[in-house]
Amino acid sequence: MPTSTVLLCCVVLIQLFAGQTDARSSSPWQTLSGGAPLVIARGGFSGLFPDSSSAAYGFAVQTSVPGAVLWCDVQLTKDGAAICFPDLKLNNASTVEYFYPNRQKSYPVNGVSTQGWFTIDFSLSDLSNVYLLRGILSRTEKFDGRYPILTVEYVTTQIKPESFWLNVQHDAFYEQQNLSMSNFLISASRIVSINYISSPEVNFFTKIAGRLRRNGPIYVFQFLRKEDIEPTTNRTYGSILSNLTFVKTFASGILVPKSYILPLDDKQYLVPPPPKSLVQDAHEAGLQVYVSGFANDIDIAHDYSSDPVSEYLSFVDNGNFSVDGVLSDFPLTASSSIDCFSHLGENAIKQVDFLVISKNGASGDYPGCTDLAYDKAIKDGADVIDCSVQMSSDGVPFCSRSIDLSNSTMISQTPFAQRSTLVPEISSNGGIYTFSLTWAEIRNLTTAIGNPYRSYAMFRNPNKKNSGKLILLSEFLNLARNSTSLSGVLISVENAVYLREKQGLDVVKAVLDTLTETGYSNGTTKTKVMIQSTNSSVLVEFKKQSKYEAVYKVDEKISDISDSAIEDIKKCANAVVIGKESVFSLLDSFITRQTNVVEKLQKSKLPVYVELFQNEFVSQPYDFFSDPTVEINSYILGAGINGTITEFPFTAARYRRNRCLGTQETLPPYMAPVEPGSLLQAVNAIPPAQAPNPVFTDDDVTEPPLPPVAAKSPTSTPGDSFTNAQAPRPSGQTRLTLSLRFSVFASLLLLWISSPLCS
Repeated sequence: MPTSTVLLCCVVLIQLFAGQTDARSSSPWQTLSGGAPLVIARGGFSGLFPDSSSAAYGFAVQTSVPGAVLWCDVQLTKDGAAICFPDLKLNNASTVEYFYPNRQKSYPVNGVSTQGWFTIDFSLSDLSNVYLLRGILSRTEKFDGRYPILTVEYVTTQIKPESFWLNVQHDAFYEQQNLSMSNFLISASRIVSINYISSPEVNFFTKIAGRLRRNGPIYVFQFLRKEDIEPTTNRTYGSILSNLTFVKTFASGILVPKSYILPLDDKQYLVPPPPKSLVQDAHEAGLQVYVSGFANDIDIAHDYSSDPVSEYLSFVDNGNFSVDGVLSDFPLTASSSIDCFSHLGENAIKQVDFLVISKNGASGDYPGCTDLAYDKAIKDGADVIDCSVQMSSDGVPFCSRSIDLSNSTMISQTPFAQRSTLVPEISSNGGIYTFSLTWAEIRNLTTAIGNPYRSYAMFRNPNKKNSGKLILLSEFLNLARNSTSLSGVLISVENAVYLREKQGLDVVKAVLDTLTETGYSNGTTKTKVMIQSTNSSVLVEFKKQSKYEAVYKVDEKISDISDSAIEDIKKCANAVVIGKESVFSLLDSFITRQTNVVEKLQKSKLPVYVELFQNEFVSQPYDFFSDPTVEINSYILGAGINGTITEFPFTAARYRRNRCLGTQETLPPYMAPVEPGSLLQAVNAIPPAQAPNPVFTDDDVTEPPLPPVAAKSPTSTPGDSFTNAQAPRPSGQTRLTLSLRFSVFASLLLLWISSPLCS
């Protein structure tokens, strides 16, 4: 070759390489290509619908980013047909054992004797009577038994994914049964479009090398657990991982579990990463890195505060690397994480305006109402932090999430446990109440984090479950006043009647005096003060003596609210707090409808704040896809509420900076509010007749004035002097029927669940 030609080739190669380098350096993504990570829908939207069903695939296409990849675990039947099914054994996720109870067999799979109903024992015709089931029992059963098993050809020709990924789990097993996966792929590649092929078996790639079309699929080697044996080389996957240059000889990428990149310790916390990650090593070897194991409805690292978006961002936008794709059961969440929340930065502009109000501080991460919970709430972007005011026996107001100290501290393990008493006016169960101890006794108690989902074996931040200390109301107010980011404080006052009549404690006066002492009453602070109570009499008393904003809390689930009740609320309050189920009615963890409570209150110029927002997936109806961001979005964009009261302020504050928010006409499908009742309608489920939640009336609001403060008997014991005096009645709640302005989810669900594809 002439010297000039060699030089020309070198120049061209250098320019091409420089162009690649420039493209990567100018991209915000640190993927191998410089492009955004792929969203790979494992079996479609398998977090909601049965894996590999027509509904799962169709809904994934409609609710994911453009270019999202549909994943199919390909299996072979007895007659060599290729189906999409998540496992060799049909009984794991289908009705096969009901139709064929006597066709269970046992086979060696990777050297282990395995029993079940195997695909190789059934023809495609046999499987025409078999329908798909959810593979994870914690997911809804409403879609079980509705969808048939699909062939690979059907998925490609009928659903027509933009990109299609075939995963070959057990090539060696099929070969032992005289079935050839490689022959199927070679044949199929002539008629269907296959963009990616993965397998955990090395020899599989040697068999298909060079046998598919010239610009054929991208080959990806799948790593299983590091201690597992790769069946065709008899080496552990951990040892193969140490030689990425070997993997590069037969594959263009690797697929690894999340723990390969960000491992967890035995307490489910992230292990400090090494200076250089597997992703960076693989990229240097020219390998793309795809990560498996993403699902919203499984436990994730405590570091993420039960927020799946935070987990995705730690893999795609951590400042050090970006993986090249994520394999998810909930592709909607993966899509929004990548497209809406990546590369936001701390100073990203708010795209939507509503108040983020803490619930006992960041009580999802630390014991509620402690210094640490409040510090984190401020750091996480809360606009308003809250204090549930309690009174000690010596009249000191402080913050605690419960008047019963056994709910918020470890007091039951101290000698103070003997002070437990029954107070019928407060609870039908015994408790160790704040007014039974002095502040000097209370301040040294060990705090305890709340675990509302203990029955699901879900525990919050166990390493910090007893961290932080309770603080005085004055300390809370000083903390807020010294913050530059907070706009206000919310002070909750309950049990005022009992404290006055039975304990001789005036919580209203204590709060007003403390506000004055800390400078909130003389106009020297810009921090707004909101006083919240379920009792109108308490708010009336505050309004008589101050000009603070009053917030009336409706602590019941309501279906409607009368005009007279609204007028009575306006006499004592400037805003209203209602529960989530007073906005969206629920039945068996599904939304049935939207009430008109928010609409009515807002028409009367009353802002509406809604509680309680939590990140744990078990706290959300199925309609929100186990994603707290989807839930917030549906209440803000769908129901139009004015503020969220949340135990996880970071999630709500981050949502406001979501770059995908704009006019509803331009929202991507993964940022559209959920249409109430659409999911039940999609499964043709008619809600059974049920007693409606009550309508909130003026009788629920009106209360007699607060009684005078009684002299406290020094020998009285809490609960001893129970009388027939009526305790303050809990307020009611209403629901409102605001129609959503954007109903993409309803149309998509009906499209994919009522279409012939899904029948």
